[in-house]
Amino acid sequence: MTKADMVENIHSKLGLTKKDIAKVVDEVFEMIKTDILKAENVKISGFGNFEVKTRGRRIGRNPKTGEETVIEPRTVVVFRPSQIFKDEVNG
Repeated sequence: MTKADMVENIHSKLGLTKKDIAKVVDEVFEMIKTDILKAENVKISGFGNFEVKTRGRRIGRNPKTGEETVIEPRTVVVFRPSQIFKDEVNG
């Protein structure tokens, strides 16, 4: 699903203008992105959590050559679905 699909879906359900809906969708994503960039977790009740994690330095291996290489520490964003969402997905 793309942002355009979201806007279209909301438009068909609520009848608001697509321009207004697009502004709201963009603002929601911007708020989520802003908090993640500040290394804050984002919790959406009934949906899940976006968590900012730091992966430590580790040794990796090139699968073609088998050569070991150092993978530097990095920050990643992890999504963890809520139990309610998991239950819905699993029927």
